[in-house]
Amino acid sequence: MRRFIALCFLTAIAFTSLAGDRITGQPFATRSEVLARNGMAATSQPLATQVALDILKQGGNAIDAAIAANAVLGLVEPTGNGIGGDIFAIVWDAKSQKLYGLNGSGRSPESLTLAWFRKNGYGKIPAHGPLPVSVPGTVDGWFMLHARFGHLPMQDILAPAIRYAREGAPITELIAYYWQRSVPILGKYPGFLEQFTIDGRAPKAGDIWKNPNLASTLEKIASGGRDAFYRGEIAATMARYVQAQGGFLSEADLAAHHGEWVEPVSTNYRGYDIWELPPNGQGIAALQILNILEGFDLKKYGFGSPEHVHLFTEAKKLAFEDRARYYADPGFAKIPVATLISKEYAAKRRALIDMNKAAASYPPGLAETLSPALEHGDTIYLTTADKDGNMVSLIQSNYRGMGSGMAPPGLGFILQDRGELFDLTPGRANSYAPGKRPFHTIIPAFITKNGRPWMSFGLMGGAMQPQGHAQIVINMVDFGMNAQEAGDAPRIHHRGSSQPTGERMTDGGELNLESGFAYATVRALMQKGHKIAWALGPYGGYQAIVRDANGVYHGASESRKDGQAAGF
Repeated sequence: MRRFIALCFLTAIAFTSLAGDRITGQPFATRSEVLARNGMAATSQPLATQVALDILKQGGNAIDAAIAANAVLGLVEPTGNGIGGDIFAIVWDAKSQKLYGLNGSGRSPESLTLAWFRKNGYGKIPAHGPLPVSVPGTVDGWFMLHARFGHLPMQDILAPAIRYAREGAPITELIAYYWQRSVPILGKYPGFLEQFTIDGRAPKAGDIWKNPNLASTLEKIASGGRDAFYRGEIAATMARYVQAQGGFLSEADLAAHHGEWVEPVSTNYRGYDIWELPPNGQGIAALQILNILEGFDLKKYGFGSPEHVHLFTEAKKLAFEDRARYYADPGFAKIPVATLISKEYAAKRRALIDMNKAAASYPPGLAETLSPALEHGDTIYLTTADKDGNMVSLIQSNYRGMGSGMAPPGLGFILQDRGELFDLTPGRANSYAPGKRPFHTIIPAFITKNGRPWMSFGLMGGAMQPQGHAQIVINMVDFGMNAQEAGDAPRIHHRGSSQPTGERMTDGGELNLESGFAYATVRALMQKGHKIAWALGPYGGYQAIVRDANGVYHGASESRKDGQAAGF
């Protein structure tokens, strides 16, 4: 009998082990990557992922799928994006075997001046309302991508979003949470409650959300092209509405808009080429962080060690000193990009790091021309890949979640408030000027190895984005994680100084560590002088697709969002 009980016990242990253990051995909760050969999509909402796959199965390519998914996200996740916002993308084109960068950010109104702000007593541009509204660049960005790389007709690409907008789609949990937070703030603006609530309240998880106004707008865009948005009645409606609220956006501003193709920039990190877009975005901050950290043996220290977290935090501080000074519209400011992402510059900055002490501040690396760089922002990131090897890394946002609150009547979308990111102090790189693109937080990323595509990825969330990009690379390259593990691993988030925006960091800032770091690490960091603070949710949201040597796609989507990676 005793032998029988022992045998049953051992058998139970064996079956429990087989059923419950993660063979990766990672100390944090994670899951397997999604594997497929013919196509892959990873977005922050499962319906958008499925639409992307449907487009691929209809004969569309990765570019078509990315546009279709983005359009659906504008309906089901207006807390992070929509056609009232801006867009950036990096595309790997399988035919030319080359990366292409799209900067689809809009410009400030031509009739609004820095002198007007100063005359009217503004120390900073408001977060909401008509004054932070800049020209929305997304629709133009879609058509730029489509004209250069697309395959299916735009009517087919936008059809799923139009259908969902008319028939309705269920709202998911996290999106519902952020939506209910926005209604009390934005509900005071005309057009918002009428178009973005159900009887005056935010949709709850499981509610069916319809937006017939957005369906009509998308139908006009699908049939009339990008000019149906930037000229004609839609443009006139936007301009009339904003000006009636005391803003400056005009039909001429909308008609003059154009996105730009830009050359992605890169640095090599331990044999991998990490690609970002140049300013007015903040992508090169990730490259600066990686260049600084390349001089340390992070693998030896191990993930989550005090040395790993300390060195990362100090490298971030150094990079963000430059981010605050130089990142702006290159049409208005001379930005020393080549110097900032050079190995020589990184070596000089690296030498300032003390292994045993957190710095309260760092001296500027170059001449000082300070500009503000705010921390906030809710965004969507998505990535798609097709059977031919095309891959898209795309990011899109209204800023501050649902944007400015400016919801033009009958159009079904909210205009962005990116203009808040301008500096109202004259003479700085990011100082406000008419017709200028603001400093931008949203950044797509891509990695190649030996000239071949390896990974399309992004990690959204304001100032977390370059920090997150660098952490994903480190997790995979230094710590040997796969794409899913790299996103699920607990994250480091450093906030800048408590001084007013635009001031130099003088107090060391604040270090947030996501749950999962050992107490021994937290204690050691405090002994080095880091100010550790608990924070809920500033850690971003991540999607990724890796292409391996066999041409198999590995998709990843993390649990911090409502998203899904799927393929076929």
